[in-house]
Amino acid sequence: MLTVTRDMILPTTITGSYPRPLWFDRSLDGRPFKSALGDSLFREQYLDAVSAVITEQEAAGLDIVTDGDSRFDLTVGGKSWFFYPIERMGGIEGHRDISRGWMARHGLRPGKILWEVQEAYQPGIVRKELTRGPLEYAALWQVAQRLSNRPVKFGAICAPAIASMLWNQHYDDEKEMILDLCDIMNAEFREVAAAGCPLIQVEEPPHHSRSLMEGTTDADLEFQTMAFNRQLEGVDAEIWVHTCWGNPNQQRVHWQVPSYERGLPHLLQLKCDVLTIECASSDGRDLALFKHIKTDKKIGIGVVNHCNTVVEPAEHVAALIRKALEYIPKEQLVISTDCGFGREGLSRRIAFYKCVALVEGTNIVRRELGLPEARVRAADPKLWFAGQELLR
Repeated sequence: MLTVTRDMILPTTITGSYPRPLWFDRSLDGRPFKSALGDSLFREQYLDAVSAVITEQEAAGLDIVTDGDSRFDLTVGGKSWFFYPIERMGGIEGHRDISRGWMARHGLRPGKILWEVQEAYQPGIVRKELTRGPLEYAALWQVAQRLSNRPVKFGAICAPAIASMLWNQHYDDEKEMILDLCDIMNAEFREVAAAGCPLIQVEEPPHHSRSLMEGTTDADLEFQTMAFNRQLEGVDAEIWVHTCWGNPNQQRVHWQVPSYERGLPHLLQLKCDVLTIECASSDGRDLALFKHIKTDKKIGIGVVNHCNTVVEPAEHVAALIRKALEYIPKEQLVISTDCGFGREGLSRRIAFYKCVALVEGTNIVRRELGLPEARVRAADPKLWFAGQELLR
């Protein structure tokens, strides 16, 4: 149900995560969020951090902002993306050292950065029926939305991705476990939507990655579609689905960026309003797939690369948007980042100027199309230091 972006042409946003301010050194450490807000030091740091990252996104001119995923602890390789929900569900006891998901499929060994990430993850063991715990997504969104007049997008991991970081020792098969996870996440998504959240982004469907694996059948992908959609039943909000090629510690899982080609028809069956895909990392190679695809979904394209510390020039961003417009109508195009900026790999300054480049590049294309431009406060000459006059 398009609500936020229904009448927006070339709206801009980021995927979700944003580097923590260096002074934000407190963590939830498994506590319920609302309980942690009773900790005076955590409360002050958390509220100030969310305010800071939202303010930077607004100064860059983004139309839709996020809370930077500030709830996640400062853990190795983005571990909290998986473990924020895992730590707050019933039925999980203990852990193992090796994951069953993508980490186990890439021949990792000591001396590789992704081995170190894997070593830190320690996936949980499901010993009983999984039950919903204090995820408190509604409270997280409410705190962020109070700090901005712009729509705050709330992003959260999907059930199949959670399953990839669990060892099943209770359910008869993995599918049964995934479906229970879907029901838990569905209840949470319904609650945050009922609280008023206008835009929920669900991350990250396994279709495009699974489609690369030898032996994956269409029936396997159809199950993943059914399961993913089960999470979205009755969720009264604009729904985005974010896809990428992996982002542990700002690393791609594949050195050569793969293609969405096999997975895309299945991804388009997901019950979402906006589907986002990486484009910056491949220079928009897969955009041509949309030449013969008809869909009523909006397509979000990544135009800045989260794995590269060099800030893209605005003209480079504009060129990628122009390429997308060859295949996707402007009314259906959303401008974003390939993936999140994380908490380790990029500095806050680099992330900020990537946001600025994203909006300035979009403004170039908006100007060419006769569309209103966004104000980029960060680039407003009137707001430069008066001392600049002394440099002339």
